[in-house]
Amino acid sequence: MNQKNINQTSPATSIPWEDRPVGCNKVIWRYSSNPVIPRGLLPDSNSIFNSAVVPFNGGYAGVFRVDDTNIRMTLHVGFSKDGINWEINPETLRFEGADPEIGVWEYGYDPRVCKIGDKYFVTWCNGYHGPTIGIAWTEDFKTFHQLENAFLPYNRNGVLFPRKINGNYAMLSRPSDNGHTPFGDIYYSESPDLEFWGRHRFVMGPSDFADSAWQCCKIGPGPVPIETREGWLMIYHGVHHTCQGYNYSFGAALLDIDKPWKVIARTGAYLLHPETMYECVGDVPNVCFPCACLHDEQTGRLAIYYGCADTCVGLAFGHVDEIIDFIKKTNIQ
Repeated sequence: MNQKNINQTSPATSIPWEDRPVGCNKVIWRYSSNPVIPRGLLPDSNSIFNSAVVPFNGGYAGVFRVDDTNIRMTLHVGFSKDGINWEINPETLRFEGADPEIGVWEYGYDPRVCKIGDKYFVTWCNGYHGPTIGIAWTEDFKTFHQLENAFLPYNRNGVLFPRKINGNYAMLSRPSDNGHTPFGDIYYSESPDLEFWGRHRFVMGPSDFADSAWQCCKIGPGPVPIETREGWLMIYHGVHHTCQGYNYSFGAALLDIDKPWKVIARTGAYLLHPETMYECVGDVPNVCFPCACLHDEQTGRLAIYYGCADTCVGLAFGHVDEIIDFIKKTNIQ
């Protein structure tokens, strides 16, 4: 594996970081050595993308979407000391303890990982008569305990909040269909026990084409929301339909702290859009799909992991305060 270097310019920085390039005036900028995780990191991987990472044991751990050379959608565990150079287990992640009815593996993709208390919760698109939201927890990234699916099919992009809200676990999701969904709204749901979900609330839908075309077809939640003084910072993907298919970009929104289904503001302009070769060329061209975000609370720095062209993983950087200012400046809510 080729070792990639990262510039951590401050001893206070606890996440991967590279300073904004000279002359760059963008709110989000790309890691200069992208893709941070190439498609062929495993002997039989066709692609590795749309994956989630979290701080763990002084380094980082994650759950990765790996499509193998049979194009089977599988999940794998990976570890890194610096968040840049990764070792991904070649063995497929297996879940324990599930009811046999839902424990039969059909497929799994686009995971998120959220730490709540002492447990790390994995949510993913789980195949059960169509896509739905699977949930499991681990304490060591070795043994994963599968719970009940959160929702009926069809649903994708299940993203937990990092703490309880109104005394309940909380999740964002995007109801869908069984194919290449041509629509998509973000919804909020609550659960007292991670098994029974209710209090479903509409959060937001696609924009009007005239207001913000990059997100006028469908949208979906991305990484675990970040709690700030201004509200929950939600990074989300948006899609517009072109003559050559779907283009995936990402932006951000501020949600009310106590009622996260209430949108305070959302970006009219995108934060990141497919521009580079690794974002525009791959198994599915023109895709930037955020699934994970590392946050350094002391400095306000963010390191965002995103899927590129359904083929590899990219890394981008930004500052919480600058993103919030950008949301307010370009707000279309």
